[in-house]
Amino acid sequence: MFKKFFKETFDIRDNEIKIALLMQLYIFMIITVLLIVKPSVNALFLSYLGADSLPYAYIIVAFTAIISSYFYNGALRKFLLRNVTIFSLIIFGLTFVTLGICLRYDYFNQFLLYFFYVSVSIFAVLTTSQFWILANIVFNAREAKRLFGFIGAGAIAGGIFGGYLTTIIVSTFNNMTVIMIAAFLLMLCIPLLIIIWRLRIRKLTMYERRKRKHNEGVEVSQSAFRLIINSKHLYITAGIISVGVFIARLVDFQFSDFANRAITNPEDLTSFFGFWFSTFNVVALLVQLLLTNRLLSYFGVTSTLLILPLSLALGCLLFLTFPELWVLIIIKGIDGSFKQSINKAALELSILPIPYYIKNQAKSYIDVVVDSVATGVAGLMLIFLIKRLDLNTSYITVIIILFLFVWLLFIYKLRGAYFDSFRKNLQLSLETDKASKRNLLKENTVTSAIRVLQTGSDEEIINLLDRLSNYKLKSLKESVLSLLDHPSDEVKLAVIEQLYNYEKGTGYNKIIDLIHTENDELVYSAMDYLISHTNVKDDEVFKSYLDHESSYISTAALLCLSRESNNNSRLAEAYDLEDRISTKIRHLHKPENITRKQEIAELLITIGYSNLTKYYSFISLHFNNRDPYVVKHAIKAAGLTTDERFIDPILNFLSEDDYRKNAIKALKMFGSSITVNILKRLQSETFSDNIEKHVPKVLESFNTRQSIRVLLRLLRSKDVVIRMESSKSLSALKTKDSTLIINQGKLTKLILRETKYYKFTLDAIATIQHTINNEMLIEGNEDDTTERLIARENLIDTLNEQLDLSLFCLFNLLGLKYEKTDVDVAYYGLKSDLKEAKVNAVEFLDNLLQIKLKSTVLPLIEYHVIDSDEKGLSSFQPTISNEKTVLLKLMRDRGKRIKLDVLNIIKNLDDPTYIPQISYLKKHRNQDVQFFLTKTLISLNTAR
Repeated sequence: MFKKFFKETFDIRDNEIKIALLMQLYIFMIITVLLIVKPSVNALFLSYLGADSLPYAYIIVAFTAIISSYFYNGALRKFLLRNVTIFSLIIFGLTFVTLGICLRYDYFNQFLLYFFYVSVSIFAVLTTSQFWILANIVFNAREAKRLFGFIGAGAIAGGIFGGYLTTIIVSTFNNMTVIMIAAFLLMLCIPLLIIIWRLRIRKLTMYERRKRKHNEGVEVSQSAFRLIINSKHLYITAGIISVGVFIARLVDFQFSDFANRAITNPEDLTSFFGFWFSTFNVVALLVQLLLTNRLLSYFGVTSTLLILPLSLALGCLLFLTFPELWVLIIIKGIDGSFKQSINKAALELSILPIPYYIKNQAKSYIDVVVDSVATGVAGLMLIFLIKRLDLNTSYITVIIILFLFVWLLFIYKLRGAYFDSFRKNLQLSLETDKASKRNLLKENTVTSAIRVLQTGSDEEIINLLDRLSNYKLKSLKESVLSLLDHPSDEVKLAVIEQLYNYEKGTGYNKIIDLIHTENDELVYSAMDYLISHTNVKDDEVFKSYLDHESSYISTAALLCLSRESNNNSRLAEAYDLEDRISTKIRHLHKPENITRKQEIAELLITIGYSNLTKYYSFISLHFNNRDPYVVKHAIKAAGLTTDERFIDPILNFLSEDDYRKNAIKALKMFGSSITVNILKRLQSETFSDNIEKHVPKVLESFNTRQSIRVLLRLLRSKDVVIRMESSKSLSALKTKDSTLIINQGKLTKLILRETKYYKFTLDAIATIQHTINNEMLIEGNEDDTTERLIARENLIDTLNEQLDLSLFCLFNLLGLKYEKTDVDVAYYGLKSDLKEAKVNAVEFLDNLLQIKLKSTVLPLIEYHVIDSDEKGLSSFQPTISNEKTVLLKLMRDRGKRIKLDVLNIIKNLDDPTYIPQISYLKKHRNQDVQFFLTKTLISLNTAR
């Protein structure tokens, strides 16, 4: 019971409880020690040297941090983080023992006071930095977002415990006793660290070493300073931390100065600091447990970082109105509680995208050096303000407010850098796909183009001419014309297309010669060029070639006549187009004639242009021709007619790979008005699966507002295949035309609708699987049980397939709402085999999506994609319902394929109560559904 409450309250999974508690205990011990030694040392320092000496201490801390950081980062490059951490814990432990001895014999001088103050300052930043680096290795991005709040609560609890422990022991015994206890507790952190390392780090260390070899473009040997300067993300983070520390030091000075003036006794001052530091931590603990995770989930990492500076700004404005100690207690409380809870968790999460080997050096440098330098700068400013200008410490508040604006600016810039870092991580995770990217040869100069035209292969020449199809390059004209003598007919065809870019009549003499070749396509292209792009009169062409003895020429001339007379009935009458077509058909039907397939194909196109409906049966006849070449031309001819009788036959060709492109082009000829016709057919579910999934591609080819509206309507279809293909078509249209505007409100509703579909599919799979598991425990007729088992497993397989299609559809829709390249990177990250890539993809989406979509979409994706092997551990859990309710809902809300699978299950259940609830399908237009329904009803009636 307690374990369940614990897991649900803190969102911790079974395999994470032990490591999370160990990490929490570790930071608890560190912060307990800090809250024991810090009040004691601060009280000693202020009592002996006064608040005026604090600025000098800040400066010394800065210089000490810079020097020690050089040696510390050198150690990190040579030794494991574990060994460096253990060594530093021992050094600090010995330092605290020395402090205790000095307290015992009351031996202090100015040097020792500064030494202990600096040591505690370095201890505070270094040990906590080491801990959070450790936490960044132990937990991935998604785990960290869930667990850092819980683990951070250990730090705050340590602050509470340490502060109150200091107050009690000092009042009962003395400062020496409490410092010795701190040294002992610090040594207990060493075995804790070793246990954590053995549990989680050993495997990860090998992985990180492999990552170091693939150094992601950054030299590991670089100094920490250069690593930060070269990373936008790191130097912005350093800016945020430095400004935050600078402001914290100013707040701390004001608080200490006012407190020192109000309380003169060292013991009382120690108790005052201990009490308030602990109280601040009580507030921080409440914030951490009740608000931190919720705020991070709702606002995201960077927006959560705004809470502390904005709260401090309000406190400073209050102090300007009431410059009293109680207001400074509030400001210090805001800084002390929010900084250790909300702000600390958000900051640690903000550097998660940084690779470990960079983070190991850079974070320590930022936490120690940047923190300390900011402290030193604060010290210099305080010396200048207090000593030189002799200003009242109340004026510090104005400086704080000015720097709060700088803080907010850094946070604003961090969002883009944080997002870019996750994008880079994902792209690096998917680098293995580089080999599959296209590596096309691009000709960029006229010289290289001429070289290809003169010496290139047929394929190279045709590809180049295709790329130049919209350009008129005079410098290439002679090289292009010379290709009319090329031995390849395909090259000559490509050249004729290119000649349309030059002035009329270009290449006339050579084109005339091509009419007399024995290649139907070449003859037609040459003749069409004469009619369309020379000054030769149409009559001259038709009189010369319609009755030519060569069938190549006469057939091409007839095709040109049909095309030219499409909107010119006078021309058709003048040259007896109808009689000539009739004669050609009779000639082809004579058994003694051997007819070329090209001649049949050209006659089909001629009929397509002619508008003579009496010959359309000739087109229908050749839909069944054995030769694919002829069938393709029959499809094209049917499209040219734009006659409704051909819509169904052309749609049927969508199911065949060989003819799909031809069918789409033919349907496009009908114009966008056909979209309404297609929509009605889709809604009636009369298409076969192989046809309906290609219909959106047809609509895409129209590229009109009407076709886009229909595609948007299809995104509400019950059939996931239609939705997926429709989303793909819309995505393709958006890619081609970046100015395409789709209503964002509608897109959001469609995304949420698809998410709802996705969720119910997960619920349905869980319900049916639960039913299978229960039935396996019940003895019964083995044959009946097997039939039901097979039927249910078939449905589960179908639902799993549809989950993947729904996911793809969902990401296509997200790509319409957000930057497509970002969404694509996230999608391929989720489909990667690397768990790290999947985790980064989810975190990337967490920062990309708006709050409403994020809270709806991400839990489902995390459950289905990342936790597929760890069911029951995700924050999302599918709802298991009554199987009958689920089956009937699937029947009602899903497409034909699911209906058939569900009917198969119902048929094997032998439950007559289903009869009235499925009888409405008798009116369904799909014959397969009607057929299976009849079989199901017969089976259920028999079972009565």
